[in-house]
Amino acid sequence: MNSPIYLDHSATTPVDPRVVDAMLPYFTEKFGNASSLHRWGQAALGALDESRRTMAEILRAQPSEIVFTGCGSEADNLALRGVAFALRSRGNHIITTPIEHHAILRTAEQLEKEFGFEVTRVPVNHHGTVNPDDIARAIKPNTILISVMYANNEVGTIEPLAEIAKIARAKKIVFHTDAVQAGGYLDLDVNKLGIDLMSLGAHKFHGPKGVGALYVRAGTPLLPMQTGGSHERSRRAGTENVPYIVGMATALSIAQSERETTNARLIALREKLIVGILERVAGAQLTGDPKQRLPGHASFVIPSAIGDEMVLGLDLAGIAGSTGSACTAGALEPSHVLAAMGYAADVARGALRLTLGRDNSETDVARAVEVAADVVGKLRGKS
Repeated sequence: MNSPIYLDHSATTPVDPRVVDAMLPYFTEKFGNASSLHRWGQAALGALDESRRTMAEILRAQPSEIVFTGCGSEADNLALRGVAFALRSRGNHIITTPIEHHAILRTAEQLEKEFGFEVTRVPVNHHGTVNPDDIARAIKPNTILISVMYANNEVGTIEPLAEIAKIARAKKIVFHTDAVQAGGYLDLDVNKLGIDLMSLGAHKFHGPKGVGALYVRAGTPLLPMQTGGSHERSRRAGTENVPYIVGMATALSIAQSERETTNARLIALREKLIVGILERVAGAQLTGDPKQRLPGHASFVIPSAIGDEMVLGLDLAGIAGSTGSACTAGALEPSHVLAAMGYAADVARGALRLTLGRDNSETDVARAVEVAADVVGKLRGKS
């Protein structure tokens, strides 16, 4: 019997054993509250400070610019709402794209419908790439915030952040990026990228679920969305989840230190997977940018097949895949990302995403191609 193959790393990743080892002491002998003055509290505070320094060093930021959150979605929410309400007296216009994660899109929609903000969603091309010139044309005198994701979760396209950042900086507009998918694979130097806020989620790079972070450049206006104690420099109230924060910092450090070799291996596997699917599955089309994409990310639309049915067929054969974002799995509507890229609804329903990780091999890729071709063939025969 074939061993199971996990090809859904854009949804989540297994926690690295080295990360688990780093976390364990903070559940038991080092269990203190980081706000307590006694030795147990100070041990927890030391771990919190060290984790903040580790994260800051990777981002080329200051430790004081790192805010720990409960997940990447919370970081996105804090970035958008926090800046929008902090700068409301200056303006009420926000620019984003239609391919963002729902943590951005639904937050922007709520700001628009419930609080009177104006939101412009700048279109993307057929590869899912936003044109910086279109961002520039969308700017108004009352624009206060631009939010563009670093890399798309459904199709893997990497956006031209540095070019957009130059435009934002010239106009003195706050620039945020959702880097949740990019955290383990791309350069996170906030100064090279030129961004003011960056969201991260640990479970996308072999850290634990339930912890994230928001980088906030010093001087960026941000109104807290969760109030209470003075945790996180009064930017996010709530007792810090020290074990998970230690796990996040450890996971990001490992991912970034091994990034070059990991990416090279994943790109080679990705290309084999893409070529195999396009050759073996008649009519399959690659979605997203062919080159400017996450290293382990392969996504397709497959005619005469339904995404959920393909995923279930793969699962019966022991292979994990997805149709797109895990946050919208089972949704009746086709992908908002593919719709924004110009795919018709009937085509978008045939979406299949296969995302590789550290433990995948050429054997896994070969088997995935074989099984995918077989599953699609059976579904087409049934229809």
